[in-house]
Amino acid sequence: MKLGIFTVLFSQMPFEEMLDHVAAAGVDAVEIGTGGYPGNAHCDREALLASAEKRSAFLNAIASRGLEISALSCHNNPLHPNAEVRQKADQELRETIRLAAELGVKTVVTFSGCPGESERSENPVWVTCPWPEEYSRVLEWQWKEKVIPYWTEMNRFAADHGVRIAIEAHPGFVVYNGETLLRLRDACGEQIGINFDPSHMFWQGIDPIEAVHALAPHRCIFHVHAKDTGFNKHNVARDGVLDTKPYREELKRAWIFRTVGYGHDQQTWADLLSALQMNGYDGVISIEHEDSLMSIEEGFQKAVAFLRPLVIREKLQQMWWA
Repeated sequence: MKLGIFTVLFSQMPFEEMLDHVAAAGVDAVEIGTGGYPGNAHCDREALLASAEKRSAFLNAIASRGLEISALSCHNNPLHPNAEVRQKADQELRETIRLAAELGVKTVVTFSGCPGESERSENPVWVTCPWPEEYSRVLEWQWKEKVIPYWTEMNRFAADHGVRIAIEAHPGFVVYNGETLLRLRDACGEQIGINFDPSHMFWQGIDPIEAVHALAPHRCIFHVHAKDTGFNKHNVARDGVLDTKPYREELKRAWIFRTVGYGHDQQTWADLLSALQMNGYDGVISIEHEDSLMSIEEGFQKAVAFLRPLVIREKLQQMWWA
């Protein structure tokens, strides 16, 4: 395994300054945003697609610092009922896949998206329960008419370019856990797998280690994020974990995203990395910072200090098992 960083948190830094900074901190890989919700501060998608010279300079800047690209990330909603939003998301994703192929990057990270409840919808509608019965009818319509046709075509497009699509399972979209990821993969094709983010599992009450063991036989864990979730036990006890309050209202929320180690202890994360390792994952553990209680730099440095020994341990175990 290698340690990486999702560089969107350093979007305010120029590209090469960011690379110097993360390399000095001891990471091995960078996950780079190309558009959508993460933005494209470090990757001019159109310019790189148009110029082999610029692609070469881009790759050289990364490799010269001893880094590699773990993934290109273009989180968006290509199933959005608003045609303008949907078409822009689709274009960004397709261009990201094309760019990944040109750069020799095998993985693109995105969301599954979520359609509306009918052709008349203006906004996405996420169904979370089977009753009243119209909810089940909406969910069936979404998958049959929107989800499966789109992702079947996108699976083919990715296969044509030799690229894998790592869907980040996230509530609010049709793929939000292992079960829905496998439903999408089974229906649409094996270029589709998961960007495994434990924080989204913790949030829903899922044990990430059990999720790894369930997904591993399908060989669909394409990329892994390192982000934690912390719970306010008093708020959870009163109101549960379904929470629509703003993330900045930390005291009122049932849970918030945390830097690794500030939601779950070292043993939990060690067990998770071991589960990934034992099930054949030897890719990058990519740090994602969304901790509203820490500055960007504090969260980044603490995550590196927390994870680096665990990643090294897994490397040594891999050598011993070999």
